[in-house]
Amino acid sequence: MSGALWVELSGDIVIARLRGEPTIELLDDCQRQVVQLAREAGRGKVLYDALEMIPPHVDVVWSQRALDEGLGDLHLRRAIIVPTAKLAYLARLAFGEGDYRVFYNDIAGAVRWLVEAPPAVRLVK
Repeated sequence: MSGALWVELSGDIVIARLRGEPTIELLDDCQRQVVQLAREAGRGKVLYDALEMIPPHVDVVWSQRALDEGLGDLHLRRAIIVPTAKLAYLARLAFGEGDYRVFYNDIAGAVRWLVEAPPAVRLVK
């Protein structure tokens, strides 16, 4: 099963939903859409819903780090929702030192963490 992607704005949060097994190309498309929407809407809070994602090969995971190096002055605070410890580990590899937190099946907790972000977290254009 190949992956699928949906990116949308809901209130102050950019939501990216990933289903199936992602590819490097799918993650690149996801990053492009998230960054575009964040810049256009002036929003820096992103929720990644990976509850129906199949763990990808580690090369795909590492590609996210390379994508993040291209963010420049854009600061994103990201909550990643995962169903398993394996996907949580892969998410930590993918996002490295960034401003993110991994949540196990806890959409409400992830949204709460994003909404209660300190005032210093804002989008830099």
